Amino acid sequence: MIVGGPPCQDFSSAGKRNDAGGRADLTISFANIIATVKPKYFLMENVNRIIKSKKLPEAIKILKGAGYGISFTVLDASFCGAPQARKRFFMFGELHGEDGALDYYFKKNLSSKAMTIRDYLGDTLKTNFYYRHPRNYSRRGVYSIDEPSPTIRGVNRPIPKGYPGHPNDASKIDANVRAFTSEERALIQTFPKDFVWIGKKTILDQIIGNAVPVKLAEYVGNCIQEYLRDKHTNTRSTLL
Repeated sequence: MIVGGPPCQDFSSAGKRNDAGGRADLTISFANIIATVKPKYFLMENVNRIIKSKKLPEAIKILKGAGYGISFTVLDASFCGAPQARKRFFMFGELHGEDGALDYYFKKNLSSKAMTIRDYLGDTLKTNFYYRHPRNYSRRGVYSIDEPSPTIRGVNRPIPKGYPGHPNDASKIDANVRAFTSEERALIQTFPKDFVWIGKKTILDQIIGNAVPVKLAEYVGNCIQEYLRDKHTNTRSTLL
């Protein structure tokens, strides 16, 4: 199996969303690698906005032409074991397989409710509210741990003195509201507590923010494993 995540900046809501930006072509390069090497399986991850990209149909055409059955979906991490409302695109391919083979498994184990930070970490953070710096002040900046975290980003800023507040803030700014530490952000990305981070804070925050939540990756891996096990034991037909 080949697993990869071509650079997403040209598709991301945090980027310029320009298919002609150059990095979007690496999705085509990924498809060409798969079509050339022809592994039995592949998995590609990207931001959910790739669905609206012109590059995705190009990539799928290459993969279909190489003989792959394709399954793809957008998963919300908060329904896959992570306390974060982070949506990510996943595409699975099987050489000489069927289209949509993994669709049932992608949906089968989704939680019935979104996981909150408190659901995952309890009261270990010692705060009920936290600050996440908005991209602009038309968006809120204060959130509750009784809701899923918004997407953990590659920047982590303290509360600025000039923050004006927002009508949708979960709390007013006071001594009980703070920004999360890098370590806490990593926990929300569902890295284990004993994961070793090496590097300067600004670089680590970017690495943490750019990562796929560990539990989301685990969810997708379990979907693939379950599909292959059912296929091997000829039990899949009884599940559909």
